[in-house]
Amino acid sequence: MAVNVVAPRTRSLRAKPWGGEPTASTNSAALRRFTLGSLITLFALMLLAAYLSPFAYMGATSLKDLGMISDARTPLLPSAPATFTHEGRDYPVYRVPTAEGERALALIEPGREQSVFVDPADPQAQPIVWDGRWRQLTQEAILTPKWDNYGEAWSTLNFPRLLRNTLAIALIGGVGTVVSSIAVAYGFSRFRIPYKGLLFGILLATIVLPRFITLVPTYAVFAKIGWVGTWLPLIVPHFFANAYNVFLLRQYFLTIPSEIDEAAMVDGAGPLRILVSVLLPQAIPAIVAVGLFHFFFAWNDFLEPLLYLSARPDLQPISVGMQVFSALFAQRPHLIQASALLGMALPVAIFFVAQRVFLRGASLVGYSK
Repeated sequence: MAVNVVAPRTRSLRAKPWGGEPTASTNSAALRRFTLGSLITLFALMLLAAYLSPFAYMGATSLKDLGMISDARTPLLPSAPATFTHEGRDYPVYRVPTAEGERALALIEPGREQSVFVDPADPQAQPIVWDGRWRQLTQEAILTPKWDNYGEAWSTLNFPRLLRNTLAIALIGGVGTVVSSIAVAYGFSRFRIPYKGLLFGILLATIVLPRFITLVPTYAVFAKIGWVGTWLPLIVPHFFANAYNVFLLRQYFLTIPSEIDEAAMVDGAGPLRILVSVLLPQAIPAIVAVGLFHFFFAWNDFLEPLLYLSARPDLQPISVGMQVFSALFAQRPHLIQASALLGMALPVAIFFVAQRVFLRGASLVGYSK
């Protein structure tokens, strides 16, 4: 009698990705994620290095003297040729290849094919005779930053006067920009105004209006009323709001629920009290962004101060003063770079101090009603 033996079925068990040994597909996915992340990080670092390289050059050049800049053999960093005093005389120090490796030695007797060196670390030792052409050696350099360049640029540029003028123009105009922009944005965001959409569209249309179109008629008006040669053309126009700032503040005000206004009105608050006590405390990021936008604009503005204050050096801001300084000291680039870094110091410091609030206010996306 034949008996059919049926082999038991076996189930193939696969390791689960979340338990046991990791599978090849899991390792491959992790490797791809790691490679992609590394490439993105490397690309970001390359972009950062390319962006910061001009500032690194400015910093290095500002710490050099004129001799370092004119010498093509001078390294990027502010360095001077190293010397060693031996028996009352200064001798240059070179990197000399020897049997013990490359050493820093002072050249005391140069020759065509054979020269004599002294070890600065042990000057009492026997002089070293080296076979070779010393002109092919690399001279040792030591880091010698010239911090006095900043003091010379500060005094030559009369930086305190330029800083005072720039801060006065930027801060007074900034107060006018913030106050007027808040008032206009509050009206467009909370009140019923006839043809409000049309008026707001006309206001926004002024953003695309080129600045140079209004430059000549504006100058003619200011010259007619006698404002040329004063700070008034640089300050007074900012008390009449700016389309971009109004748009930013209006969009922020629209993100604040109107029910809060209604609750304040029930408690007896008027429109001005609602603005001061309800809206403004919640709009601090947008207000700081508007203020910093104007501050950076006023700090970097060059055309209008040059146009209105060309005959008044005592009232010129830092942008015009540095341009005049660069023209007068074109043959001294180390002082020009030092003055440029001095002019950048305050805006960069303000940005880093207020960057969290500034970026939060500058990246707002509101909704319109």
